[in-house]
Amino acid sequence: MVQTNNATSNMPCDAALVRIKGTDRALALKVDCNPYYVFADPHVGTAIAVSEAARNIICSGGTPLAITNNLNFGNPYNPEVYYTFTESVLGMREACLKFDTPVTGGNVSFYNQSADGGAVMPTPTIGMLGLVANINKASGLAFQNAGDLIFLIGECRNDISSSQYLIKFHKTKYSPAPYFNLDEEYDIQQAVKALIENGLAASTHDVSDGGLFINLLESAMPNKLGFDIKTDANIRKDAFLFGEGQSRIVASVKEEVVDVFKILLAEKGVKFSQLGTVTSGALTIDGEDFGSLAVYDAIYEGALPGKLN
Repeated sequence: MVQTNNATSNMPCDAALVRIKGTDRALALKVDCNPYYVFADPHVGTAIAVSEAARNIICSGGTPLAITNNLNFGNPYNPEVYYTFTESVLGMREACLKFDTPVTGGNVSFYNQSADGGAVMPTPTIGMLGLVANINKASGLAFQNAGDLIFLIGECRNDISSSQYLIKFHKTKYSPAPYFNLDEEYDIQQAVKALIENGLAASTHDVSDGGLFINLLESAMPNKLGFDIKTDANIRKDAFLFGEGQSRIVASVKEEVVDVFKILLAEKGVKFSQLGTVTSGALTIDGEDFGSLAVYDAIYEGALPGKLN
C-alpha cells in the first residue's frame, strides 16, 4: 500500500488515498478520535469521531463506506467507566446510521489504567474506509494559487470548549464538548461532496484540532502560499481562530467558478461565508501581520523529530 499505490504523498489530503490497481478508483482511509471530547460527553464525542472520519473522506473526494473500531476504556466495573463506554457505543451507532457506515469489526479493550486505579482517557478510536470513484477528481487540502478565494462552509461559533487552545494555552484540561449537530454535519458533507464532484473547489480541508487558524496553516504550507482573512466581529477572536466547533470545512475556489460555487451551496441550504483570499505567502488576519509561514512550517514539521532527538 505504498510507492505507486499511495496517491497522497505529493497531494496531501484529509484522508489517505490508496490506488486500486487497474482502475481509476482509490480507497480512502482515516483513523480518528479526540479523547477530550469523549471524556466531556461520551455520546457526542464518539459521534464526532465517526463524523470527523467521514468528513475527512468527503473532503478527499471519497464516499464513506464502513468503519472498524478500537474501544479503549478503564475498568468496566467502575460505574463511570461503564457509563462512558455505553454512551460511546450509542453515539457511534447514531453517527454510523446517519452516514450509512456499518461497523464491520473492531475490538474492546478494558482495564486500561494505572496501578493507582486511574483510567486512561476514554478513546473509542474509529477507523473508516471510503471509496474515491475517480482518483483524478480527488481533492487535496493544499491551497493551489494566490488569488483564489477562501470560503468557510458551516459556521464559526463562540465556542472554545475542549479545544487545544483551551487545553494547551489556558491549561484547562476539562470542559464541555464542542458544538456539534449531526444533521448539520451530514448536510455540509453532502454539499462539499457535490462541490468536489463538480470540480468547483481547488482545495478542501476540515476544521478540527487547533481550529481555523491551524486549518489555514495546514492548507498554506504545502505550496508555500499564505492567506489574508477577516474574522467575524460578532464572535470572540480566539473562538473564531482556535475554537473547535464541528461541521466546518474550508474550501479555496478559483474566481472564475465562484458564482457557480455559491449557487450550489445555496441550493444545498448550507451556510457559508467568504473568509478572504490565498496570498503568495503573507499571513494576514484583520489587516495584521501574523508572522512568517516559514517559522510555522519549521515548528510543524519539526515537532516529531524534536521529540525523538
